[in-house]
Amino acid sequence: MAKWDMSRASTPAQYALILVDLVRRQGHPLSAILSGTSLAASGMQSVGARVSQSDFMQLVVNAQALTRDPALGLHLGERLNLSAHAVLGQAFMTCQDLHEALDLFMKYYHLLSPELELSLELTDEDYRLTTVAAPDPAMEVFGAELMAAAMLNTLRGLLSRSDFILRVDFPYPEPAHGETYRALFGSNSVHFNCSHQRICFDRRLGDTPLPSSNPALRELYEEECARLLTDLEGTDSVVAQILSLLRKLEGQYPQMPQVARMLNTSPRTLRRRLDAEGASFQPLLDSVRAEHATRYLKNTRLPLASIAYMIGFSDPSNFRRAYRKWTGVTPAEVRQRG
Repeated sequence: MAKWDMSRASTPAQYALILVDLVRRQGHPLSAILSGTSLAASGMQSVGARVSQSDFMQLVVNAQALTRDPALGLHLGERLNLSAHAVLGQAFMTCQDLHEALDLFMKYYHLLSPELELSLELTDEDYRLTTVAAPDPAMEVFGAELMAAAMLNTLRGLLSRSDFILRVDFPYPEPAHGETYRALFGSNSVHFNCSHQRICFDRRLGDTPLPSSNPALRELYEEECARLLTDLEGTDSVVAQILSLLRKLEGQYPQMPQVARMLNTSPRTLRRRLDAEGASFQPLLDSVRAEHATRYLKNTRLPLASIAYMIGFSDPSNFRRAYRKWTGVTPAEVRQRG
């Protein structure tokens, strides 16, 4: 598990440059797009290989305000092609087949978004790429749109198939611009009010040879990806490590001894490190369970008994009491607020 110094989290500069170009093409001045960022004084000529996550998010806020485009995430994602992903995009192209490219993606996707947490499952029928934790809940729709559209565009580029489609599940109600989703992904491929953001496509595509495969270059590109990832890795606090792990294990909710083993330490050492940070394990576990329960309550119509079971309670009444203790409100109140 990567350990990230989130104060140093950053985004590939290509993403920022493409976003700025998208907004400028609509006639908006560069000064307005860069307002509130560290680039406001120095301008785009000072951009290096990466921009800080805070600057990128401010660029997004500015772009949304200037363009008033509700589908900005989709439109930006459509422009993120293989070259936009920098060295990782080049590495994808040298892979033997799509399955190998997906393996590479799962090893190094933190180069594209350090705070994003994903899981990849291969079933008898399809690949399922699930978002376990997103960087900024306040930009849930933008982030989900960006990732889904970018994944579609990237896979089409890798496979050299403009007709390639994938199934996309979104963990929120259909927005007013729902038709834009269907125009991009296909009318039968888009689903809203799902429990997770998930991207699915036929597992048989994994064996598709990539036309630009080059094993020798692949090794060189992967070495560079590994070096860049090492440069980006930080020393997360133990609290951040535990929260990241628990979010990945949604539905399992292990206790401290199991978590200690997963983090390659002892329960005593883990407890001591938590004490040093002024934290304890149970509140962290409860906060993640509350986070998952809240998402189910807001974004699905699952019965309360089902949600209680998924969060680890056999009795819905015990879940109600626990949820109110965790959040200060009842499950019913959360559902009523939508």
